[in-house]
Amino acid sequence: MVRPKCDKKVGFCPKYGEFKPEGCTKNIQNIEINREEAEALRLKNIENLNQNDSAKKMGISQSTFQRILTSAYKKVSLALIKGKIIKLNKK
Repeated sequence: MVRPKCDKKVGFCPKYGEFKPEGCTKNIQNIEINREEAEALRLKNIENLNQNDSAKKMGISQSTFQRILTSAYKKVSLALIKGKIIKLNKK
């Protein structure tokens, strides 16, 4: 039996759709960050909320918030260290 997915609440729309390393060409691989991952980063790092409060704002469990945040950190780290383009999925 598959658990139903819950709708995650996202409280902002990103102004920019992508971030590129200086001097990059179009042949660089993209790293896509979805809206939930961007929201998790915003709540934790910009709004300075703890994981429980962030999860409540998104309408999800703390463990789900942790999984989303971990995925976002990995993607951002990979893009910074490996010089990849970060694309924010606005959907």
